Amino acid sequence: MFTRRFSLTLLITVLLTTAAHGQIRVTVPEDDPGPPFYSSIERVFIPHTDEWAAISFLRQPGCVPDDFNLLDLIDVPAAFGCPLTVQGHLVYKNGPPPVDDAPIMANLHGLGAVPIWFVSWPELQVALADDVLTVPELLSLPSLQIGSASFFKETQHPGNERPQGVGNGKIEITAHGTLTDGRTFQFQIREMGVNQQSVVRHVRIEFR
Repeated sequence: MFTRRFSLTLLITVLLTTAAHGQIRVTVPEDDPGPPFYSSIERVFIPHTDEWAAISFLRQPGCVPDDFNLLDLIDVPAAFGCPLTVQGHLVYKNGPPPVDDAPIMANLHGLGAVPIWFVSWPELQVALADDVLTVPELLSLPSLQIGSASFFKETQHPGNERPQGVGNGKIEITAHGTLTDGRTFQFQIREMGVNQQSVVRHVRIEFR
């Protein structure tokens, strides 16, 4: 899910480090520009309860092109031009792209104000019927609640890179913060089996 254009010097350093230690860890954004997407959602992964859905923006939503379909996830190279709302590190089995296509682990935490948008799940399902979801479309939904997470942590183990094989990945997100109307929110998800057959273990979305 992460791509990167490395200079020749950095790529050589990566390969030498990989040979010595078997895995390579890179920091975001110092060594890697971060994920080539704006939000965590995609067609097979939209965190939701029966009542609410949550959309976390790992890059500033105001920078997302109005016509970009968030369900397509990756937008290279345009996404790299948008400011990150998170930082952290990635771990690659052999080395960053072009050596490996994706990391075997990603740990990201918020920079203090991660945008998380909440919309009615039944309302969002209607919006998703045409297989297109844009930022302007989200802003037009009557149920939209815009939040800012003072605490945000996301951990990913992409299923296609794990020893257990495809379909055994994991995503965990924990966040809390405030909504624009002054209420607070808590958001938590733990999902196993992403990429092939998603099995949601736990989703919590609460407003107070």
